[in-house]
Amino acid sequence: MGETLLAISQLNKKFDTTGGSVQALYNVDLHVKEGEFITIIGPSGCGKSTLLRIVAGLDRGYTGSVTLNGNEIKGPGIDKGFIFQEHRLFPWLTVEKNIASDLPLGKPEVRRKVNELIELVKLQGFEQAYPRELSGGMAQRVAIARALLRSPQILLLDEPFGALDAFTRAHMQSVLLDIWRTNKTTMIFVTHDIDEAVFLGERVVILEPRPGQIRKIVPIDLPYPRKKASNSFQEVRLKVLSEFEKLEEFELKDGAGV
Repeated sequence: MGETLLAISQLNKKFDTTGGSVQALYNVDLHVKEGEFITIIGPSGCGKSTLLRIVAGLDRGYTGSVTLNGNEIKGPGIDKGFIFQEHRLFPWLTVEKNIASDLPLGKPEVRRKVNELIELVKLQGFEQAYPRELSGGMAQRVAIARALLRSPQILLLDEPFGALDAFTRAHMQSVLLDIWRTNKTTMIFVTHDIDEAVFLGERVVILEPRPGQIRKIVPIDLPYPRKKASNSFQEVRLKVLSEFEKLEEFELKDGAGV
């Protein structure tokens, strides 16, 4: 594992609403090492997507420090790739042209990189296909390839498999791990699914809401590839699940969950 790539310190984020100010994130501290795979999980409204948007440079209205490779994040850039729940492919472009995006496929270095990425995401033979001709999982693989085109330092994934069926979702989890091991790109993956968080992450960051803050960071000391039916996997899963049960108990006691 490399040196710290992403450093988040005392991050606070508020939203102004008609009902007043809402604290979306409160004193978030998180350091992510180069090449690490982090998963973030928590109930709706805990600030998972907001945190990801801040790291992506899409939201600058916060206090605290967020740096990438020692440099303050001041906005979006090619050093950060972002994958949404929807693939957001251009329907009028083929797979290879969607991956190339605004770069000319006629350039040998662009063509070489696109071909490498098509092989990486296992879409050989679909170079000339259009998004309407692809399954949901295939479309997300195109989106991942496009995000990797400019070799970002970090890849941010906001529930990218949330709209997929269970079988396709499990397959895409394995595909993503293959990409991570091959490319060694630092990844932060937001999800609602405990199994997914434990299956993918080297560490699981558990957020709690009102205000959004880190409740616990659970290291996942399981070798890859992981078997979800194994006793060791289920032990870790129960450990993460117990944190949610404690959170629910606290919310009910506090009245916030009623």
